[in-house]
Amino acid sequence: MRELATTCCIAGGGPAGMMLGFLLARAGVDVTVLEKHADFLRDFRGDTIHPSTMQLMQELGLLEDFLKLPHTEERSIVARFGDRDVPIADFSHLPVAAPYIAFMPQWDFLDFLADRGRALPHFKLLMRAKATGLIRSGGRVAAVTAETAEGEATIWADLVVAADGRHSDLRQAGGFTVREIGAPMDVLWFRLSRRESDAGQTFGQVGRGRFAVMLNRGDYWQCAYVIPKGTLEKLHAAGLGAFRAGLAELLPIVADRAEEIAGWDDLKLLSVAVDRLERWWQPGLICIGDAAHAMSPIGGVGVNLAIQDAVAAANRLAGPLRDRSVRSEDLAAVQERRNFPTKATQALQVAIQNRVITPILAGSGPVKPPLLLELLRWFPVLRRIPARLVGMGFRPEHIGPELAPRG
Repeated sequence: MRELATTCCIAGGGPAGMMLGFLLARAGVDVTVLEKHADFLRDFRGDTIHPSTMQLMQELGLLEDFLKLPHTEERSIVARFGDRDVPIADFSHLPVAAPYIAFMPQWDFLDFLADRGRALPHFKLLMRAKATGLIRSGGRVAAVTAETAEGEATIWADLVVAADGRHSDLRQAGGFTVREIGAPMDVLWFRLSRRESDAGQTFGQVGRGRFAVMLNRGDYWQCAYVIPKGTLEKLHAAGLGAFRAGLAELLPIVADRAEEIAGWDDLKLLSVAVDRLERWWQPGLICIGDAAHAMSPIGGVGVNLAIQDAVAAANRLAGPLRDRSVRSEDLAAVQERRNFPTKATQALQVAIQNRVITPILAGSGPVKPPLLLELLRWFPVLRRIPARLVGMGFRPEHIGPELAPRG
């Protein structure tokens, strides 16, 4: 078994892990990031980059280069109830460098961070390296065990960060207590071709007992079809033809393309979970991102929350890690900083699930917007509120002085 040593070992090369690794290495901390896949080319579904993330890129001096990557921009969100459009959010008034949501393949975002990380002397990225367990010594987590392309390895570190997603192996290995909040729906993701004559705007479409979101990805639509939780087998039993017919009824603009769904393998199930850890840390170990709190896809804010966690963790931990003096108090401070935005975001998502999504999926009553959404249509200035909550979050983080570049 190989043995490696670093100051901070991060399990997971997703948005939280890559952002934290880059920021710490830029600030002079030796970092090793473990990514279990050979590359980042995976289906990341929403692929949203929020204004708060692009503001961080601006603060790092990277936004201009970042926006050279292929992407589409959405400055507003619209929901359609039947054939009636209801504007939901207007991002154009946000006081940031990029007041819009960018839709960008997440592998491009992660490759961008990885390339800049590799240019730093303190950054090490191990691909095909899956964190599998923890080693404790002296009452604290002292190392990670991993399966790598070269065989089994042990990585000793002053701090281990679990950023390995909602199915985190390290969260399980640590025995953390999880508070299950729950969600009433699952989501089927798929693609349909997009034509020049199609509407250009990303939108949500509400029908009787059905709900879908259409994300404009340039030459194709990335579609999220919401179903009641646990009903995939019922859909299978009804047959693919029935699914296509329901899709065509809900989304007339792509009705002639429903046949592009050739089989059930073209539909990718996201089993929606909303949960969070009671405590995110143990001596020598901290969880961030989905490993600490799984979010509903409502608002597409999961990536945003993960990146904000990473920035808060880097701001607090860069100095102690450089000094090789990380304390449990430092880890607790990271959770304390991020507890409020996590709980507030989940509370808002649950409210939307209960008051909007559940009645829609139940198919009860006419297809019309609830009063709250009607207010957004009547008073355009109110659209700045959901834009702020979705685009920036409850406590947007910024690049602090501890994260200034160091050799």
